[in-house]
Amino acid sequence: MKRIVFLFLFLTSIFIEIAAKEISGLVLAATDSVGVAGADCKLYAEDKYIAGSSSKADGSFILNTDWKGSAKLEVSFPGYASSTILIEKGGHNLNIGAIFLDDATNLDEVTVTANSITYSKGRTIVYPSGSDVKASSTALSLFQKLPLAGLEANPITRALAVDGGAPVILINGVPASIDDFNALQAKDIEKVEYSRFTPARYADKGGTGFISITLKERKDGGQVYLWGRSAVNTAFMDANIRASYHQGPSQFSLSYNPSWRNYQDVFDNITESYIGDDFRVNIEQHDRNPFWYHTHGLQLKYNYSPNLRTLFSATFNATPFKTKRRSIANAYDSEIGEYSIDNYSQSTDFTPSLDLFLRHDFNEKNSLEAQVVGTLSSSDYRRDNNYIYSDGTEDAYLMNVDNRRRSLISEISYIHNFNSSLELSSGYQNSISHSTNKYLTSDYKPVLTENNNYIYAKLGWSIGKLYMSFSTGAKMFWVNNDNNKRNFIRNISTVYLSWNLSQSWNLSGAFQYTPGIPSLSSLTDYPQQVSPYLISNGNPNLKVSNSYLAQLMPSFSYKKFSTSLLLNYYVTDNFVMSDVRYLGEGLFLSQSVNAKRNWQGSARLNLKLSGIAGFGANMSLNLTHYETTVEDWNNHLTSFSANFTLWWNKGPFTISYWRKIPGKYLSGHYVGKDENGDALQLEFKPNKHWVIGASWMYMFDKKGTRYPSWNYSPVNPGHTDRYIENNSNMIVLSVSYSADFGSIFRTARRNLNNSDRGSSLLKM
Repeated sequence: MKRIVFLFLFLTSIFIEIAAKEISGLVLAATDSVGVAGADCKLYAEDKYIAGSSSKADGSFILNTDWKGSAKLEVSFPGYASSTILIEKGGHNLNIGAIFLDDATNLDEVTVTANSITYSKGRTIVYPSGSDVKASSTALSLFQKLPLAGLEANPITRALAVDGGAPVILINGVPASIDDFNALQAKDIEKVEYSRFTPARYADKGGTGFISITLKERKDGGQVYLWGRSAVNTAFMDANIRASYHQGPSQFSLSYNPSWRNYQDVFDNITESYIGDDFRVNIEQHDRNPFWYHTHGLQLKYNYSPNLRTLFSATFNATPFKTKRRSIANAYDSEIGEYSIDNYSQSTDFTPSLDLFLRHDFNEKNSLEAQVVGTLSSSDYRRDNNYIYSDGTEDAYLMNVDNRRRSLISEISYIHNFNSSLELSSGYQNSISHSTNKYLTSDYKPVLTENNNYIYAKLGWSIGKLYMSFSTGAKMFWVNNDNNKRNFIRNISTVYLSWNLSQSWNLSGAFQYTPGIPSLSSLTDYPQQVSPYLISNGNPNLKVSNSYLAQLMPSFSYKKFSTSLLLNYYVTDNFVMSDVRYLGEGLFLSQSVNAKRNWQGSARLNLKLSGIAGFGANMSLNLTHYETTVEDWNNHLTSFSANFTLWWNKGPFTISYWRKIPGKYLSGHYVGKDENGDALQLEFKPNKHWVIGASWMYMFDKKGTRYPSWNYSPVNPGHTDRYIENNSNMIVLSVSYSADFGSIFRTARRNLNNSDRGSSLLKM
C-alpha cells in the first residue's frame, strides 16, 4: 500500500511545459500494411490550412500546431484514395495510430472519409456512416446499428446494456445518464468510443463497459428537443424535454424526463415448498400484481468556460419517484389450507443533488480535475402483507421504514501525457455517507455510516501497432452498520492489450481482477417476517467475493461488413447468492450468503452489414455456460441467447425490426430467464424538425413481457411464471421535434460521477 501511495504522489507531481500541440500517426498501405513514405498530411480548420508534413520512410509523421480547436487531417498519396480524420478540439497531444490508405485502382467507390471503424488505445472507435444515421432518428436507434460487440440497445425499455450490465456513458467527456443519452439525435453524433472493459477510473462504480460519445461541434445559439411516446392500448408514457442556450463563455441547459406506467394485468403463478428437518409445506399461489409508478427527472446545468483551458460546471439534479404495488392472490397451503393474500407496498423517493466541478489544463500535457457532489435523499417505504384465512382470522406482516441519507462525493484526477505514445492517469475518490433507517413498527432507528476511498493509477503506451495498458487501484471501505463494524481493503487491477494486425483485423485481450465488497444494505442486520413461514434479513458476516475475468476478442471489418468473436472466462470465489435455511418451528430465513465458487464461460459472435440499397442488419449470438459450486452440491446450466436488428430506409421512411431471444442465467440455486421482446417500427421524417413513429411491440404474444424462473434450493424449491399481459401486442405512437437556433457550445470535458445512488435500505 505504501508503494502505491508513493508512486501516486510521485507521478502526479510531474508537470512538463510544451508550447505546441503534437499530432502524430502512421500512414500504411491497406494491401500489405507497409509504411507509405512521402504521403501528404495536412491539417485544416474551417477549410483553412493550419499545418502540414510528409510521412517518413516508415510511414510515421508528426505535425506541430498551436491550434486548439477542432480540425480535420487529410492524408493523401498518388495512387491511393485519400483519407480524412476528424480531430476534436483540445490542447493535448494526439496519437492517431495507423491510417490505412486503400489502393485507388481497387476501389468501387470514392473514399471521402476515414474508415468507419478504427481501434485506438484499446477502444473501438466508430464514425457512424451516413446510411446508418439516415435510418436513425434517435441515438438509441443508431446504436442498434453500430458494430459494437456485447452492446444491446433495447427500443422497448430505451436502455443500453453491455454484457448484461449498465455501462458508463460519457457525452463530450461528461458522465451522463441514460436519459441524457436518449435525448440525443443520431445526426448530432460524430463518433463513438467503446470498450467492454470499464476504465480504472470507474472500476469502483459498478458499471459494465464504457461508451464515450463525441458530438459535432456547435457555436453560439440554442436548441430545443421534444420527444414523447405513448401506447394506444395500455397506460404507458415517456417523454424527454430539453432546452439549452450558449452566449459567450456561458451555457445554460434545462431537461425534464417524466415517465408513467399503470399496469393492471400482471400475473404470477407460483408453486413452491418450504422443507425443514421436521417440517414441509407445499404452496400453490395465483396472483394478480397491479402496479403503477411515475418519475420526474429534472436537471438544471450551468457551464462557464472563460478559456479553452478552464471549465467550471454546476449541476442540480432532482428526481421525485413514486410507486405503488399490490398482490391479490388465492393460495392453497398443505399446512394451513386455502386462504387469500392481499399485499400492498408503496415507496416515495426523492434524491436532489448538487454537483460542482472544475477542470484546468496547465498545458498540453498536464490536466487536473476536481469535483464535489452533495446528495440529500429520502425514501419512505410501506409494505403490508395480509393473509386472510378460511376461518376468518388474519395475519399481517408490516415492513414500514423511513430512510434518510446524506452523502458527499469528492474526487481529484490527474492526467499526464509523456508523449504521443505514453500516458499516465491517476486519482483519488472519497465517498462518505450518513444514513438513518427508522423502522416504524418497532421504533428501532439504526444509524449507518460508510467511508469509501479509492486510489488508482493507469499507464498506457503504444508501440507501433500494439497498445498496452496496466491499471491498479486500492479500494478502502469502512462501514459502521449500527453495532457491526466492517473494514475492507482490496485491490482492483486490469491488464489490457490491443494489436492492430492490419486495417481490417484487430486482436485484443485482457485480464481483470475485481473484488465484490458487500453493500451497506446487504450488511444490514434487522430480521423482518414477510410471510407465515419466511423471515428476511441482511448478513453482516458476508465475505468479499473475488472475480477474475480473462477475455480474447478477434475482430474484422471491411467496408460495409464487420464481425467479432468474444471469448470470456469469468470466475468468482466467495460468490454471493441468495439462500434459504430452516430455523425450526416452521420458520425459514432468507438472506445472502457466500458460495464457494461461481464460473461462466461464454462465446459471443457479432455480425453487422449495412448500407446496401438502404438495407442493414446487426446480429449477436451468445452461448454461455454457468456453474455454481458449494460444499455439498453443484449446479450448472448452458444457455443460448441472441438479438438482432433489421432495417431499411427509403427517403423519409425507415422500417426496422428488433427481436431478442432471451437466454437463461444461473445464480446459486436460482435460474431465471432474460426479458423477452420484439418491436416492428415505422418512422416518417417529413422535414428536418419532425419525426413521427409507430411501433408494434410483443407481436402475437398474448402474455407480453415474461419472466419465468426456477429455484432448485433443497429447502425452498419452486417455479414462478410471471408475465405482464398489458404489454401484449402493444401499439406505441411517438413524435419528436427539434430546432436549432444557431449552434450549441459543447466543450465540457470531465469524467466524474454526478450523483449518489447508494442506499442502506433493504427492500423486499
